[in-house]
Amino acid sequence: MTKNVGGIDKILRIVVGLALIGATLAGYLPVWGWIGVVPLATGILGWCPAYVPFGLKTCKTCEAGK
Repeated sequence: MTKNVGGIDKILRIVVGLALIGATLAGYLPVWGWIGVVPLATGILGWCPAYVPFGLKTCKTCEAGK
């Protein structure tokens, strides 16, 4: 599992994931807000399975082969 998420992408995923989960816990969103676990997990792990089929990488160190 090679990292393919980096930089701003990673930060945005973590913030959006926490915001969705927080809004769900606070009662602002219904149960579908738990979908925030997905961007949170992909941001923390640094790997997004949706990027794999398209060969996308936002991680600059991954592009350099490091």
